[in-house]
Amino acid sequence: MQRSASDRAGQFIIIALLLLLCFSVIYPFLYMLAVSLNVGSDAAKGGVYLWPRQFTLDNFRIVLGNRIIRHAYWITIARTIAGTVVGLLVTLLAAFGLSYRSLPLRGTLLGYVLVTMLFSGGLIPFYIQLHDLSLLNSFWVYIVPSAFSAWNMFVMLKFIQGIPEALIESAEMDGAHPFRVLWSIILPLSKPMLAALGLFTGVMHWNDWFAGAFFVSKQNLIPVQTFLQQLLSAQDISAVLGSNNNVEAIARGTSLSNVTLMSVKMATVMVSAIPILCVYPFLQRFFVKGVLIGSVKG
Repeated sequence: MQRSASDRAGQFIIIALLLLLCFSVIYPFLYMLAVSLNVGSDAAKGGVYLWPRQFTLDNFRIVLGNRIIRHAYWITIARTIAGTVVGLLVTLLAAFGLSYRSLPLRGTLLGYVLVTMLFSGGLIPFYIQLHDLSLLNSFWVYIVPSAFSAWNMFVMLKFIQGIPEALIESAEMDGAHPFRVLWSIILPLSKPMLAALGLFTGVMHWNDWFAGAFFVSKQNLIPVQTFLQQLLSAQDISAVLGSNNNVEAIARGTSLSNVTLMSVKMATVMVSAIPILCVYPFLQRFFVKGVLIGSVKG
């Protein structure tokens, strides 16, 4: 079917606008990557936009050679893995339990969960609660408060309710107990939705800097995003280099005179962003499938 000139012109305008939008989203990442791979003293002169003018890896050597950053990186990885696993487990168990219509006080429990999703007690009561639970300055302050998400639970509940009841009833007639039903029927069918929720939860844990900034005062417990937030407000590069022993260790094979605070900041941003960008393509197909299934069954 031959399209008219107006249709072709409209399609061209749409494609041009989409390409412009994509470039506006990608350009900041390309700019930070170019500055992080460029000699800092040269990048400070300006003119570095899409690719490095004087290529170097000194900025990444300083970032990856910093003991504090490496430890913060492990804290972030540990909290992301543990927080995602615990969050998915709690979400799945809560949604499965509330999916039984015969559950006593089911409506009351759902109403209570809904209220917690719509209203919050505020930051100060939350801080006091964390203090009373002895979670402040603890690794578990990253895991326990975020173990349950009302929104994730309702999404998972809606998905489980969309599973044909005949499957569950036939298993129960064969003598399967609830945990057997969960393991043999609900869990295999819920993998796409769990992957989508797991991606949301993992990205939330990886990008969270708030908990480390306000609920943790020990430097050896801060995640890399909190360190990045501290670095972005730093006034000199000593905040990155640390002690004299650390400076000597980093300076081996690195020209510190060509490094600036801005170039190190860009390298830190790259180090904190690239891992989650590398994981996303492997989960994208599960993510799309889970979102589509959830929207259809909703």
